[in-house]
Amino acid sequence: MNKENQNSEHYFSSNPKSRYIISLISVVLKDREFEFLTSSSVFSKKRIDTGTRLLIESMVLPEKGVVLDLGCGYGAIGIVAASTNPKLKVILTDVNSRAVDLAKLNLKKNRIKNAQVREGYLYEPVRDKIFNCILLNPPVSAGMSIVKTMILEAPKIMANKCSFQMVIRSKIGGKILPQTFVEAFGNCTIISRSSGYRVLKGEKR
Repeated sequence: MNKENQNSEHYFSSNPKSRYIISLISVVLKDREFEFLTSSSVFSKKRIDTGTRLLIESMVLPEKGVVLDLGCGYGAIGIVAASTNPKLKVILTDVNSRAVDLAKLNLKKNRIKNAQVREGYLYEPVRDKIFNCILLNPPVSAGMSIVKTMILEAPKIMANKCSFQMVIRSKIGGKILPQTFVEAFGNCTIISRSSGYRVLKGEKR
């Protein structure tokens, strides 16, 4: 699947064509209140979806360093990560220009100072960085080949002992993706599971 075809997938599109109507959701995550501006053509625009919530509540963050929220959407994962520890620097990326705009607005709305948003495809916007943690709720509807690429390409921008944490629906990628983790990192553990989802972690050693 080429890049042009990959980008044709709704919220994974680089330039959404739907009407840009902003709405607001309020939510408690990790015992803190957050507000997020959302819109059509971004993932889970009406609420924090079950998988994202599970990843946020169970993510294991380093004490310091640089964290990547890959495919950030309107920014929930990266914003919560940044809010937990001011010593962290968090970079949020997305191919979707509307998601990038919303994530920037949501950084300001939630008064997050230790994060920035970059626009671009997969790891292209962050080739200049080495990360201590990567967080991902993958765009499964864009195709499993893209999800696998996100996993397999990750070690190139990861420091030693960096973890790659990804939430998946058990019935969709529960058997295939752990094997891809082992291929990429040589290991795979399940750090959380609930409501048909699980959070996988691979560590670069």
